[in-house]
Amino acid sequence: MNKKVSIKDIARLTNTSITTVSFVLNGKGHISKEIIKKVLDKAQEIGYEPNRMAIGLRTGVSKVIGLVVENIGGPFFGEMSKVIEQEADKLGYRILYCSTDNSISKGKDVIRMLTQQLVDGYIITPLKGLEEDVQKLVDQGKPVVLVDGYFPGLNIPHVLVDNYNSVNKAVNCFIQGGYKRIGFVTSDLDLIQLQDRLMGYKAALKMNGLKEEKELMLRLPYQMDKDQSIEEIKSFIEAHPDMDAILFTTNYLGIMGLRSVKELGLNIPSDIAMISFDESEIFSLFPPGITTIQQPVYQIAKLAIDMLLSQIRNEESTDANEMKLQIPSNLIERGSTSKTVLS
Repeated sequence: MNKKVSIKDIARLTNTSITTVSFVLNGKGHISKEIIKKVLDKAQEIGYEPNRMAIGLRTGVSKVIGLVVENIGGPFFGEMSKVIEQEADKLGYRILYCSTDNSISKGKDVIRMLTQQLVDGYIITPLKGLEEDVQKLVDQGKPVVLVDGYFPGLNIPHVLVDNYNSVNKAVNCFIQGGYKRIGFVTSDLDLIQLQDRLMGYKAALKMNGLKEEKELMLRLPYQMDKDQSIEEIKSFIEAHPDMDAILFTTNYLGIMGLRSVKELGLNIPSDIAMISFDESEIFSLFPPGITTIQQPVYQIAKLAIDMLLSQIRNEESTDANEMKLQIPSNLIERGSTSKTVLS
């Protein structure tokens, strides 16, 4: 196993003192240009990496950002994380990634862990039950930005897609295509973004004079096994043969919905039309193409990291309400809602 390179090693290899090397690496003291170059060249040559925690303890700045999301392996959060990392790297910041899997206990654990790592700021996907933990960070003066959701009643900067109007627009797309019995499949997670999607669905029905029917709404447990969830969706479709369209509120539900429809031997959209919230490669490849609500992932991620870095750098902030942003989505219409395909 290779031994981690230390300041002592650099001092020995450059025939200088540990104090001199420390001064050079930290930009302190009056050291000759020749010694500075010799120390820095040797540090780079032997792969010296500074202890960020030690630096943070000494300076109060670790140049590390904690990113806490639902699932770092998911397509939405994976793409978002990539943008955040790229933008942070431009200013010399590194990212510590954590997933909560929508578990309150895990969320509390990762926030506690990041606090011990002395990170400079946090980008967090809010989860009901973490309000006190996140507010405590804010009260301690730590920069925090919420992404993909927010905590109602807490004055914390956030950026996410406009969930209410996104679903409202999608349901109107169904109705304009002649669909009237519109199902709604969502998760049982108590998240504000899912609540807003449900409200957008209900509002669109009411606006168009359609009756809101609880039996056309299916709420699946988040932790339910995939195969069991598919069976639940199949049973839901079979129990309502007059249901002519379904909106799935997440892409993982939409993908399971596709499999359910296929296993039932139904055709899209002639037997049932479909829209899914969030993009996935399969939605553009699956014939006849699935209409999706596309989130502006890059814009959300860029705004989130810019808002956080602005706080970290103590730049003059604008009005708090201007740091609470909901970004319009883009409805990508494909064959799953097409009048032409339907006819």
